Amino acid sequence: MATHARFAVALALAAGLPLSAFAQSVALQGLLGSRALLMVDGGAPKSVAVGETFQGVKVLSTGNDEAVVELAGKRLKLRLGESPASVGSRGNASGGRIVLSAGSGGHFMALGSINGRAVQFMVDTGATAVGLSASDAERIGLNYRAGQPVRMGTANGATQGWRLKLDSVRLGDVEVYDVDAVVTPQGMPYVLLGNSYLSRFQMKRDNDQMTLERRY
Repeated sequence: MATHARFAVALALAAGLPLSAFAQSVALQGLLGSRALLMVDGGAPKSVAVGETFQGVKVLSTGNDEAVVELAGKRLKLRLGESPASVGSRGNASGGRIVLSAGSGGHFMALGSINGRAVQFMVDTGATAVGLSASDAERIGLNYRAGQPVRMGTANGATQGWRLKLDSVRLGDVEVYDVDAVVTPQGMPYVLLGNSYLSRFQMKRDNDQMTLERRY
């Protein structure tokens, strides 16, 4: 887990960041009648009707907890709550290699998944473990209260969190298993991607690009 001070700083930074992402990814967050609720490149969910296009993603059909979309000339079938589908070169992962681009302020964002459920990550090299809010943990079905209780420091003082193991954490095509995480009751707009995931990679930063090469 991150030091109390570092974790508090990360929470404060996350609270003021714009929601942006740097991978050509799309996830299905819900269905509103015949409209698909899409999260494109990690942005806020958007309701898109069949035949409409949003940020380069065209909805072709919906039904039975799934949607068929077209992205970069490819047809993709999205299922409700499953991992994001990715097309293109930004934020890609191939052969154990992930490439991310920095946004304004130098923060690296990525749309990925925990235990097969879509989440929005922010890379935090100062955090020892993956950090997520109780609301995100509940949304993706984590039984975090069965984890180990821990005391955490936040901007509002000490609070109780929970330490647990995640079955899997995935970015692009790269999936890592048995990843340490800490759940905090304090709300966060992002899941902090800490060193319990990052340490499985050789990390290199070149200006506004970060490359993660899987260790074997």
